[in-house]
Amino acid sequence: MTEVPCGRRWNFDPARPDLEDYATGPGETDGVPPLDDSLALIGEYQRRLWANGERALLVIVHGTDASGKDSLIRTLATYADPAGFHAWSFSRPNDTEARHDFLWRTVPYLPELGQMVAFNRSYHEAVMAERLWPVRAPEHYDWPARYDAIRSFERHLVRESTTIIKIWLRLSEDEHRKRLLTRLDKVRKRWKFATSDVEAWRRRREYHRVASEALAATHTDEAPWHIVPGNNKGEARAIVAAIVAERLQALAPDYPEHDPDVIAHYRELLTTSE
Repeated sequence: MTEVPCGRRWNFDPARPDLEDYATGPGETDGVPPLDDSLALIGEYQRRLWANGERALLVIVHGTDASGKDSLIRTLATYADPAGFHAWSFSRPNDTEARHDFLWRTVPYLPELGQMVAFNRSYHEAVMAERLWPVRAPEHYDWPARYDAIRSFERHLVRESTTIIKIWLRLSEDEHRKRLLTRLDKVRKRWKFATSDVEAWRRRREYHRVASEALAATHTDEAPWHIVPGNNKGEARAIVAAIVAERLQALAPDYPEHDPDVIAHYRELLTTSE
């Protein structure tokens, strides 16, 4: 692994709360293990996590449209055991979701003990996108109270044995523009385009401003944010995979102990002829 653990090397710095101050890459992966090595470790230690059933891992991925969230999560799942890995995506709240508290819709999809779960966006959009595109009347919004609710919610999850990794994929404005144009030009990607993308692009700097505030308000020792340079998808995947592999190895270093008497008895049954 790197001399400075990846989980700290790309930590959000509260002294630098503006996302525009963070690197977008490429060229940020000196000392980061090769992607395939980290993915192999994720596969192995995610199985150990599942086998032990004592802790859980929640990976939350955020970023602007076209920042590579979907492809990153697919990559993290390369060698994962599907019995213990799940991924969920959260878009704009529907009418039913909007009639509940903003944390409600994610709760059924939180990982069970033993599971690794990835969220493509999450309850954090309720203090990011909803500031620009509200889903409720203005009197329902109290941003400091929402920040406090998120911090309390995540502290609760951590106390209940869920480790949280929060990722922001940081794109430059030029790279963001290029990827959106690619969506328009390629049939394979065009289906992702929506008219809301036009408004999102127009208000990109506003979104970065409110996202910067939200990250600063919800970055804690228990559930820190990591700002990952996203201009080069391969490098971004290598960084995030290294962060996840580090945490999994700490969560589930070994398989659970077995009862030697039970193993011996079972072996005898299987090898003794009738």
